[in-house]
Amino acid sequence: MASPAFEDIVEDFEFLDDWEDRYRHVIEQGRAMEPLDEALKVPATKVHGCASQVWLHPVIENGVFRFDGDSDAMIVRGLIAVLRALYNGLPVAEVGQVDARAELERLGLNEHLSAQRSNGVKSMIERIRLVALEHA
Repeated sequence: MASPAFEDIVEDFEFLDDWEDRYRHVIEQGRAMEPLDEALKVPATKVHGCASQVWLHPVIENGVFRFDGDSDAMIVRGLIAVLRALYNGLPVAEVGQVDARAELERLGLNEHLSAQRSNGVKSMIERIRLVALEHA
């Protein structure tokens, strides 16, 4: 059920043999993302439960979910980019059906992130699902 953009990341990961290269690839995904407008970095968009500063700004237009985000940590910014590839463009009603943990497992991320980073990803996914549920 993953989007074509997420499938592209999965394919890229298949060609990267070691975790260091995959880690760099995630960071590059974050660097390629447009920065979130400073005006959107407010308490309402801040995600709690993350070790670093994280903001997610969801937008639902014509029943389609997407979000922009940012972080002060490069790896987390990359993780936001990965989550954007997973969720952006889905009908809002389908967002809650995505098994994000299983999809991220395909990348091997779960086993290579620290407990704090894993909790942060979990918090981001929970925020995404809650927003989608409110608008479904």
